[in-house]
Amino acid sequence: MIRPQLSADGLAVRLPLAEHVDPLLDELALAYAQDPDAVGRLLAAHAASVVRLDYAMCSDDATDYGRAMRAAEADGTREALLDECPAAVAVDPLLAPDDAISLATRITRAAAHIRHRTASEGTAHQ
Repeated sequence: MIRPQLSADGLAVRLPLAEHVDPLLDELALAYAQDPDAVGRLLAAHAASVVRLDYAMCSDDATDYGRAMRAAEADGTREALLDECPAAVAVDPLLAPDDAISLATRITRAAAHIRHRTASEGTAHQ
């Protein structure tokens, strides 16, 4: 379950997702150790796709179609990498309706706390 927290400076709501990402990175490392050539090729292909997508997104000459094609290509290479990591399903947790409402309520409560505190500080300075 995702547990919203206030950031260290108390100015933002933080959604800690490392517990979801850590197993993914561990599995990617294990997959690389088992077959460095294949996983290395997948990583290099994905890196190239990401660079092409980044260029297309920033280029004034790129068309919407070209950007969409680069995004699809990056999605494809990302999916190929994720196929090497069964823990990838944990990266995008699925929330039952009650859990989603509970998470939204906790995020709203934390954000309201920040807004109330910063609004109070703003009026105290006037």
